[in-house]
Amino acid sequence: MGFTMKKIYVIILCCFGTAPSFSQTLFTYGNYAVSKDDFLKAYNKNKMPVVNTDSSLKEYLDLYSKFKLKVKTAELQRLDTLQELQNDLQNFRSQVEESYMNDEKGLNTLIDEAINRGQKDIHVQHFYIPLDASMKATDTLNIYKMMKELAAELTKPTIKISETISLVNTKYPSVKSKDLGYITALTLPYDIENLVYGLKPGEVSRLFRTKSALHIFKNAEERRTAGKWKVAQILIAIPPDATADQLKPIQKKADSIYLLLSNGADFKELAKEVSEDKLTYMNGGEMPEFGTGKFDVDFESKVFELKKDGDITRPILTEYGYHIVNRLNRQAIPADKSDEAFVASLKQQILKDSRINTAKAIFLKDIKIKTGFKRNNTIRDSELFKYADSVSANAIVGKYPINSKTIFSFTKLNVKGADWLNFVKDYKLNKDVYKGENNKELLEKYIETATHEYYRKHLEEYSNEFKYQMQEFKEGNMLFEIMERNVWSKAANDSIGLKKYYNDHRPGYLWAESATVLLFNCSDDKMATMAIADLKKGKDWKLIAEESDGTIQSDSGRYELAQIPIPEGLAVTEGLITPPLSNSGDNTTSFAKVIKIFPAQQQRSFEEARGLVINEYQAYLEEKWMEDLKKKYPIKVNEAVFQSLLK
Repeated sequence: MGFTMKKIYVIILCCFGTAPSFSQTLFTYGNYAVSKDDFLKAYNKNKMPVVNTDSSLKEYLDLYSKFKLKVKTAELQRLDTLQELQNDLQNFRSQVEESYMNDEKGLNTLIDEAINRGQKDIHVQHFYIPLDASMKATDTLNIYKMMKELAAELTKPTIKISETISLVNTKYPSVKSKDLGYITALTLPYDIENLVYGLKPGEVSRLFRTKSALHIFKNAEERRTAGKWKVAQILIAIPPDATADQLKPIQKKADSIYLLLSNGADFKELAKEVSEDKLTYMNGGEMPEFGTGKFDVDFESKVFELKKDGDITRPILTEYGYHIVNRLNRQAIPADKSDEAFVASLKQQILKDSRINTAKAIFLKDIKIKTGFKRNNTIRDSELFKYADSVSANAIVGKYPINSKTIFSFTKLNVKGADWLNFVKDYKLNKDVYKGENNKELLEKYIETATHEYYRKHLEEYSNEFKYQMQEFKEGNMLFEIMERNVWSKAANDSIGLKKYYNDHRPGYLWAESATVLLFNCSDDKMATMAIADLKKGKDWKLIAEESDGTIQSDSGRYELAQIPIPEGLAVTEGLITPPLSNSGDNTTSFAKVIKIFPAQQQRSFEEARGLVINEYQAYLEEKWMEDLKKKYPIKVNEAVFQSLLK
């Protein structure tokens, strides 16, 4: 079983918290007890805004007790020993442990800076001339003079933003230029970000030299930040280097999906059925929240044009394929640290950025104290360096007197001379990392590496938060596995049980009043009018779309009347062509032709109801399973303790 989006979803929903506690017992299940503190930790972590706290606590107690039953069952079946689950746990540890390998004070300073800078987006233009180490001093000097002259030219108030790049290409052909579009904090390298955010609109940075080029940056203009966007997407992927002939049927498929959405199809359900984004399709296409500079400029610009929640873009072509994007939510960038989720996300970004290096130096000093680092002062640096030189020359670690001596130690580990020499050997043989450091620099690097490694391996001893997070993931993973075995796979693969459940509950799978319709989505009112005229003349509906060169998309199917774009109050009759309706999201126009009307209460076939049947059959199996577990592990609530939660 792979690490799927379904698994992530279950883990997020069902990791209730497992902090060890010595507080009062809130409830027992069989011989196992759950404390009041454990329950409150889970409740406060997962609770939503509620009107009635009493009922909310009671509902959560029911959920939490079921969670504990399922996880205990998985534990007793030793599902946590499965190799796949152990691999998942190790992978998760690798993903989250880095966030605990930092200095909080230094990190907080960087977070404050990023929040402040994130209040605006800057339109950046970049200009540079490549440098060559073989250049003569006079050539380099001439380049500096040219770039200073260009900088002065770029600050003239008469120069227009839209003309800057073409002007530079014409007047300074040796200067390479690029309009970077709008950027925000954490979208450029830190040293360049510092340059750009030190500029006022219209200003140009000082000359900035790298090994390969001489650069200047212009703050062309500023705007308030575009904010953080929550969207869902349906991706129709394209092969690498797709030809025009390959793109045509893929585009047609994307247009057909867009037509369905424009006429009321459920975005989440379509995403699950047709989206080829393996990371989001199971979650209804929902993408991680993002802001300026995260994705392709063309993608972002089209998404940022969506005016309100629920609006949908026409298919957007990028190198990955055609994206149809549904705006779910837009929020302003918080101006302080009151939004915990935002700060947590920002923290993760900063930890992956070069700006964290300063904070890391402070962190190293701190964890040396925590881990009990002690240097053996009886062994001099000269002794360490002498044998290090021998190792680097021979590329082997021989039998040196220093090998078995402790050169430094931590609370539960002694580091020997042989460890140091092996580090030197491996480091110097690795051409990708070795940069000619001297022995003193190598020793500092080894102490830093060894300290971090020891701290990382013993994180549970230094961070209760990390310890709890690992336990949560472990239990969430076990929950997924036990649910997969007892409910999800069982329901999906039980064809006899599904059909029996359908037959036993046929009255629950009825159509509302519905109709077979032709759906049309046109680029504008004019094309819609032309399509309606052709329909009335008897022209085949598929041919109308095929001959429109992509300006008209059409499809057919049976829909409940509530799903069809029909103006309120209009009587629905067979043969009706609905008035064209403008779609505010993209200014396209939609209409439908009603072919046949079906009265309400008609029976859905098993295939038509299959998705509904699977969902309800899963719930039925889970309910029966829980009844068995409660008999095996009776739940007893300490009412006095529970009542204390309500005060």
